[in-house]
Amino acid sequence: MTRPIIAANFKMNRTPTETAAYAPALVAAIANVDDVEVVVAPPFPALDRAAQAFASSPVEVAAQNVHAEAEGAFTGEVSAVMLSDLGCRYAIVGHSERRQLFGESDADVAAKAAAVLAGGLRPIVCVGETLEEREAGRTLAVVEAQLAGSLA
Repeated sequence: MTRPIIAANFKMNRTPTETAAYAPALVAAIANVDDVEVVVAPPFPALDRAAQAFASSPVEVAAQNVHAEAEGAFTGEVSAVMLSDLGCRYAIVGHSERRQLFGESDADVAAKAAAVLAGGLRPIVCVGETLEEREAGRTLAVVEAQLAGSLA
């Protein structure tokens, strides 16, 4: 059986210094937990410090996003290979905020997930409905469509 994953997405919170300072407390808190995999996803500027801080612990590091291309003229973007080189083992794709605020489609998420796999990382593919979709009773249809499109 696959071990469940508990992932903490820091969103746009915690500086590199705050992330490194948080590491010992998290490692201590999960010292006796061995039946789940623990993953943290700090903001991009804190990834290197997080990878260093959690290097000798069971905590894995994830990126909050990734570009679908391995390299190129994509100012401000980050590739899966870059993330792997930093020490990340996972990358989150398809987060609801990325879908809603940046217009990412299921096809975009599928391309990113493929890039994550090609870069040697494990994708965490997010799916979920908006409040309006939930209130309209469309949760299952929305999640099924996102799964089908995002995992294509």
